[in-house]
Amino acid sequence: MNGSAVHDRLPSAASWRIALPHTTAAVPVARALIRTALAELEHSADGDTAELLTAELVANAVEHTAGEGPIELVVELAPGGCQVEVHDPDPAPPGNLTLPCEGEPDPWQEHGRGLLLIRTLSSSCGHRPTSSGKAVWFRLPAIPAQRRPV
Repeated sequence: MNGSAVHDRLPSAASWRIALPHTTAAVPVARALIRTALAELEHSADGDTAELLTAELVANAVEHTAGEGPIELVVELAPGGCQVEVHDPDPAPPGNLTLPCEGEPDPWQEHGRGLLLIRTLSSSCGHRPTSSGKAVWFRLPAIPAQRRPV
């Protein structure tokens, strides 16, 4: 799904939003928030993957958008999975979030794998314009009970 597609939300069992600083300090805070939310609500989405992908979205928002205003983390947890959005003030769409990139990432570069991880590990992802910039999001399905770690 891309920015021009209709953004349909999960039927929410629990949802929240929080402003985060537009600094790298937001990344570990966002990871902790996701980990805590999934654990406290005993949610069945893959917590490790949710943490990793949330960290990627927040890091990209901090690194690739201008401005000193906060970014916003929006989390929706439902029986069928979870959806995480990061809102930032830059209306420009993220590069190649929903399209495969040409070739493999350069193994010697520190950057360039975040969007690949989001595309590969999420059940769906995309971006949409907001009144103050854009929202970049991903979804993770619930893990069936028989496949959950004990």
